[in-house]
This record gives sequence, structure tokens and C-alpha cells, in this order.
Amino acid sequence: MDLGLTGKIALVAGGGSGLGRAVAHRLAAEGADVAICGRDPGRLADAAREVGAAGPGRVWSRALDLTDDGAPEAWIAETVQDAGALHVVVTNGAGPRPGPVDSFTPADYRTALDTAFIPHVALVLAALPHLRAAGWGRILMVTSETVRRPIPKYGLSNATRPGLVGFAKSLVHELGPGDITVNVLAPGYHRTPALERQFTDPGAAVAEIAKGIPLGRVGDADDFAAVAAFLASEHARFVTGTVQLVDGGANEGIP
Repeated sequence: MDLGLTGKIALVAGGGSGLGRAVAHRLAAEGADVAICGRDPGRLADAAREVGAAGPGRVWSRALDLTDDGAPEAWIAETVQDAGALHVVVTNGAGPRPGPVDSFTPADYRTALDTAFIPHVALVLAALPHLRAAGWGRILMVTSETVRRPIPKYGLSNATRPGLVGFAKSLVHELGPGDITVNVLAPGYHRTPALERQFTDPGAAVAEIAKGIPLGRVGDADDFAAVAAFLASEHARFVTGTVQLVDGGANEGIP
């Protein structure tokens, strides 16, 4: 199925590894030109080579930290200057550190907001004029399943990430009529470097996690990227304001 992304300009934050890298790879394979950023220059360069080989489009990469003041806005401006337009924005990045909700100080909560909330909002606000100018746009904000299912050991995530859902829902009305959509992607457990770093024995830990997932396994990054690519596509033009869980059925509630 042609997703209608050939020639579109896509920007993927956190594209150096994990879910962001997989999304960038899938969008490039669908014909999009892709800009990625990340904090590790070596990992980012490797990702840029991989993404560039996935499709016929152009690839740009920039090493930066989106929690730095002005960094999101500067990256958007640079991408539009290089590419000439902007159509797809995927906000993605590091999550807050794990721990129970009562084990942190107010300062920790401020840091969590600066890590997992503010960069997303800053990227979207900076991108909006360019999406409106293009007359076509897809905004995807990558959060966590904790926006639907609080997990006790991820207290900071439980408290800070749901704000992005409120931002997205409000933005739908501000965008109004047209062909610009905004959706939240809420991944569950996926086998990524970020997940593995949490455990001393990743293999055993992932096997234990899989026992609680109805599909019997954790996701891989390509599972997630396939969903992101659809929501970024022409075919998803009537899907906006949603929270899309990608969790193998782990969330058993009724949203």
C-alpha cells in the first residue's frame, strides 16, 4: 500500500536509536525525506547511514539536546531552510528515570517536565507555521503507555506524560478544518536499548515482562514504526486527536 509519503519532509526527534530510529527508517522507506536528531553523534551518524539507505529521499542529521533552550526551534528552522518545507513531525525523546512516585523531589518533577513534556511542545509549536504553510501535516507525539495505564515503578512518567494528551486534544481544535492531524502514540514495552539499560539481565527481564502481555512477547521497534508510518500517511487523514496504544494488548481498560 502506497502511504502517500513520497516527497514529504519528515522530522523525527530521537532518531539515533530505538523507536525513533525505526520510525525514521520506515518513513524513508516510504519515500519521505527525513531529518533526525539525537544526542550521541556517533550513534546518530550510524542511524543517518541506515536511514539514507532505506529509501530514495534525502536525509539530514543533527546532534543536539532538545532540552536545551532554543534547540527545538533552531532545529525546525534549520530543517525547513535545508528541505524547503515540513510535513511530518514526530516528537520523541528520553523518558524520565524510573522509580515510585513518592521517591522524588519537586525538583525531580520539574526535570521530568523539561525532559518528557516541554521538548515535545516546543517542537510542535515551532513546526505549526510550516505545516500550515504546506497545507498538509501530521504531528505524532511519542509518549508511553503510562498515559493510559500508570505503572508504579514509573512514577515520574505517570505524572508528567499525560499532559501531552491534553495538549494534543486542545491542538486539534486550534488546527480546525484542513489536512493537519495530531495524534499521540503510546508504546508499551519494546525491545530497545533504552529498555535493556534498565536491567542487569535484559533477556530474563524481557521474558518476564512478556508474560504479562497478551500477545506473549514485547514489541520490536518495527512493530511501532509501522503504526507511526500509517498515522503519518495520507490514509490517516481522518484520524486526529487519538491516543494510539502500541502495547500488545497489555492495557485491558476501556479508554
